[in-house]
Amino acid sequence: MLSIVEGLLIFIAVSESVLGVLGNGFIGLVNCMDCVKNKKFFMFGFILTGLATSRICLILIVIADGFIKIFSPDMYSSGHLIDYISYLWIIINQSNIWFATSLSTFYFLKIANFSHHMFLWLKGRINWVLPLLMGSLFISWLFTFPQIVKILSDSKVGNGNTTWQLNMPKSEFFTKQILVNVGVLLLFTLFLITCFLLIISLWRHSRRMQLNVTGFQDPSTEAHMKAMKVLISFIILFILHFIGLAIEIACFTMREKKLLFIFGMTTTVLYPWGHSFILILGNSKLKQASLRALQQVKCC
Repeated sequence: MLSIVEGLLIFIAVSESVLGVLGNGFIGLVNCMDCVKNKKFFMFGFILTGLATSRICLILIVIADGFIKIFSPDMYSSGHLIDYISYLWIIINQSNIWFATSLSTFYFLKIANFSHHMFLWLKGRINWVLPLLMGSLFISWLFTFPQIVKILSDSKVGNGNTTWQLNMPKSEFFTKQILVNVGVLLLFTLFLITCFLLIISLWRHSRRMQLNVTGFQDPSTEAHMKAMKVLISFIILFILHFIGLAIEIACFTMREKKLLFIFGMTTTVLYPWGHSFILILGNSKLKQASLRALQQVKCC
């Protein structure tokens, strides 16, 4: 039987999930319609659509996994359900981080202003740089899948109240979890590097504008600021997402921590739905499309 606090947290998690599916679905729909309308493929639209799709899948798998562990934990004690969910989790989570890293790289190459020959070379080949990042995703999968297979083979799920307990020391379990998330950490590090370089570009551009006494309200500064709002909000929300995951993983080694697990699930879902609305508000095309959609709903 759930307590009032647990029920409230589950209601919040479900509400976040519904908003996340609607927000990300809207982003994917607008970009697909734009691609069909213009009969042209846009790399930026592809990144946003892939990011939205991966986040919808991420929300669904987090909620499904959470509800199984809360309401029917015995399902993990038989069959290979936990194997399938773990494999899907690896693919979806790392794909999501890859699309986010590609988005930050796209912003960096399109908006930043550096005179270094390497940057200029990459900027002129932006359509080739992003597909090359796919190699890092495949390498991450090749490294991660053997680790998750080993964890699943070394783990044994019990019955009853011990369904979440593992037959390995906590230190070994957490070490293996770190190895599983090495690919995510590497992609996130690349994301942070591009954000840092974008901040340097904004700072240098602002100094030039001060020296030229032309003010700050120029298109380049505005583009820098919009990109930074989107990327910094991603960093904050992803850190919360990672904290939520850490709480959920920690609950595998604890008994009777259902409330803490539900809180971790609620925190984990905060990132995929929250950042989708930040993307909508930070993109003029998506923002105008959302306003038109709201006007049509209001008229109906």
